[in-house]
Amino acid sequence: MTGWQTRRVAHTIHLHDPADPRLDDFRNLSTADRRPDRPGGRGFVIAEGTVVVRRLLESAYPVRALLGVQRRIEELTAELAPVDVPAYVTPAQTMADVVGFHLNRGVLAVADRAPQPHAGALIARARTLAVLESVGDHENLGSLFRNAAALGIDGVLLGPGCADPLYRRSVRVSMGNVLRVPFARLEPWPDGLGLLREHGFRVAALTPRPGSVSLREVRELDKVALLVGSEGPGLTEEALAAADLAVRIPMADGVDSLNVATAAAVAFYELGGAR
Repeated sequence: MTGWQTRRVAHTIHLHDPADPRLDDFRNLSTADRRPDRPGGRGFVIAEGTVVVRRLLESAYPVRALLGVQRRIEELTAELAPVDVPAYVTPAQTMADVVGFHLNRGVLAVADRAPQPHAGALIARARTLAVLESVGDHENLGSLFRNAAALGIDGVLLGPGCADPLYRRSVRVSMGNVLRVPFARLEPWPDGLGLLREHGFRVAALTPRPGSVSLREVRELDKVALLVGSEGPGLTEEALAAADLAVRIPMADGVDSLNVATAAAVAFYELGGAR
């Protein structure tokens, strides 16, 4: 047998008992010290809602199983056709009993983590990168990845203090784009920024401090790595000193900063959108 005939397909299994051990991968999502998506625990990648589950199914992350109400599983019929995983169908209350809360989106998928590229490999095939320092809020991180995907950024490098991009909230807020935009850890910090210069990048630190130049003045550079700091404190002095130049977003009088994900989106448009 060849072609489509050799494909293994997802099998739908109807369950009603929330204690069924086949649902253990989805259990206790609201219990902080038992969450299955914690890197220190089982380290699963969890997708919520049909849009994000589709992106997980299309990604390199090995899907283990799905859990959802009948209607949501049926909406994914085409995407599940070539996938050899169980799709557990339960009533909404059973699903809530398993995960620990009522899930309005009606479907979850769980996957194992996939190997991430080394920083050098990611840098070698990119022209525009985001480099993050101490972006520890999962929602801000998810928004940054969504913006990066939408505005032409080739990848994200994570410095110290950054949250886990594959944490469930980051995956959800990014609309699954953390599964599509490559990322890697950049170490040591900030000396690892030198690796970018070795590959022809200019490191531009985004900061409102006096002396920074407008983003528009650097958009024509061939390779740019935009260095972005945490909400509030911004970049550390060490990171600023390690950058090649400081850039800012021109703003109206009386306003000196934006939310980190919003500021990054403006900068991504200027630097990545032009490419």
